[in-house]
Amino acid sequence: MASIPRPEEPQDSPDTYVGLDSARAERRARERGWSVVRSLPPGAIITMEYRSGRLNFEVANGTVTRCWKG
Repeated sequence: MASIPRPEEPQDSPDTYVGLDSARAERRARERGWSVVRSLPPGAIITMEYRSGRLNFEVANGTVTRCWKG
């Protein structure tokens, strides 16, 4: 069986996005090579599957308060 191709993740620390305006954070993430950027409100219910190449932002009042890969 062939392996499933997975996009390369940028060598980027999610911590660098915390405190940024959400629009600026999303632009920066795309410039750095993230294929999917997802913004979520605090406490959002989401599935926990890991998706290589995706960066998640938790956004409150227009500011990134938490950021994680997958």
